[in-house]
Amino acid sequence: MKRTLGVCYYPEHWPEDMWARDAAQMVETGLSWVRIGEFAWSRMEPQPGQFDWGWLDRAIDVLGGAGLQVILGTPTATPPRWMADKHPDMFAFDDQGRPRGFGSRRHYCFSHDAYREESRRITRLMAERYGKNPHVAAWQTDNEYDCHDTAISYSPHARAAFQDWCAQRYQSTDALNRAWGNVFWSMDYDRFDQIELPNLTVTEPNPAHVLAFRRFSSDQVVRFNRVQCDEIRAYSAAPIIHNFMGRITAFDHYDVGADLDISSWDSYPMGFLLDRMGATDEEKARYLRQGDPDFQAFHHDLYRATSRGRWWIMEQQPGPVNWAPWNPAPLPGMPRLWAWEAFAHGAETVCYFRWRQAPFAQEQMHAGLLQPNSDPAPALDEAAQVAREMGQLGDVGTATARVALVFDYDSAYAWEAQPQGADFDYFQLVFDCYKALRRKGLSVDVVPKTVDAAAYGLVFAPGLLTVPDYRGAGHVVLGPRAGSKTEEFSIPDGGAPDIQGLDLHVPFVETLPPFAPIPVQGGGAIQKWRDQLEGAGAIFQTASGAAAVRQGNLTYLGGWPDELFWARIIDDVTALVDIETTDLPRDLRLRDTDTHRFYFNYGPHPVDFAGQTIDPAGVYWEPLK
Repeated sequence: MKRTLGVCYYPEHWPEDMWARDAAQMVETGLSWVRIGEFAWSRMEPQPGQFDWGWLDRAIDVLGGAGLQVILGTPTATPPRWMADKHPDMFAFDDQGRPRGFGSRRHYCFSHDAYREESRRITRLMAERYGKNPHVAAWQTDNEYDCHDTAISYSPHARAAFQDWCAQRYQSTDALNRAWGNVFWSMDYDRFDQIELPNLTVTEPNPAHVLAFRRFSSDQVVRFNRVQCDEIRAYSAAPIIHNFMGRITAFDHYDVGADLDISSWDSYPMGFLLDRMGATDEEKARYLRQGDPDFQAFHHDLYRATSRGRWWIMEQQPGPVNWAPWNPAPLPGMPRLWAWEAFAHGAETVCYFRWRQAPFAQEQMHAGLLQPNSDPAPALDEAAQVAREMGQLGDVGTATARVALVFDYDSAYAWEAQPQGADFDYFQLVFDCYKALRRKGLSVDVVPKTVDAAAYGLVFAPGLLTVPDYRGAGHVVLGPRAGSKTEEFSIPDGGAPDIQGLDLHVPFVETLPPFAPIPVQGGGAIQKWRDQLEGAGAIFQTASGAAAVRQGNLTYLGGWPDELFWARIIDDVTALVDIETTDLPRDLRLRDTDTHRFYFNYGPHPVDFAGQTIDPAGVYWEPLK
């Protein structure tokens, strides 16, 4: 499949006589796609039932006539002021019971039935009008579900919908009380309408209650998205996309992706480094202008799995952003590197955000490919360079890796409901494993826990709430905390871990503060979490017992490994299944495609490797032998 570049554009922000010049310059730069429309509801429908489609008709004609393919976004992330007046109770509530307000974006509650129907209506009208338009080659639903923590709402509408969800799931309050263990602290319910949302409790709420609410909240996002997909498909055969974000666990992306043709995500490496990934000060300083070496790649591999292999970058950072605590400029070459890394991980299209920097409102400090006065910004030349290189290199394909890493949203909900340790974070546990695999030069497929594990020689599945039957698969690395609860968040009747094929008992667990790791004999340590392991097959030891055991095709980790212990584990299991590893320099990462091996230097200095000197922000590729 041909790889392409695109850009996000807002024709409603600019005089109409600029559109044709912008479109011609986009094509000249080597761009093929342009996304429009996703925030323009007030321009499409200025008043209830009063429509102005003319400007959008002309914008699509101008852009398409220049040779660009249009991605048309539904505008439901920004309901206009009149919508808030019509439905004053449509706003989400935060966990302190306070309603959100108008004046920004994403100001709706997923459980508000009337707003969902308003969203269905505007989506249907757009699909009817543009579904057969030859220039509209793809659709985007809404924009960035859960941006600004908006997927989980504690509104009265959410409470009523959650009560109904519980009634459908459990059928009786007796069954719900048993499942949640409500005999504890006299939390039993007699009627479903007694059930409140798990916020504003005196102390921590019942974790089973929290887990159920998180599952419900995810289902509400899926339902909202499905409504739009159904309306679009009734009138258009063009693929449907949604743009996910980085480090979001508020809803199950696999479930949303099941209704999409293509998953995409919005990649802002430097903002993520400083805002949401828990990097150390040393890491922030080293990668300030590049972003973390593994964070983007992890999401490339994750979102590739959410829609059966088809995925895009819908928004790629081109320069300084506006929303992080600090907003430095990228090292020259990084917008090119980020695009090539996405292509190496299988992206079909990379779209830069945005074409021209806005001179007004909240994002006026967010760089684009052009400055507000239309002068080129630094990333414009880099986008053009990528386009030229793509023409020279051709399609590099998307290889299936030999190593898989399971990421499971349900497990994330569970451990967020009751972490037991202040720094136990499921996302971070899986991401630490991913980083360790990448430092060993391995290409990785991130997969759901329902994956056919036999398709891979080696599968890592740390921290799963419940564990599928992995017997007969390739080698599987589990733990810590895996199989330690039931689906309803109670300890299994037979004790933990409840894992088929593993004769192992954990009589107790402990969480470890940052200053008290447990050394592993031979090097490395267990940190944050420790399972006391009782069972045969110890392969790593601490002074007080096994750090990991192996039985058959299963290896179980008795704690959260530090960087050195991860490296030892990977060396051990890859040797067992005959997968070759390479100890990469700190800042260098690689990815194998069907045809080439790509190297990416995220460091601030040149790196000598594989007979090449790779400059900072440098990309090098070589044919696979």
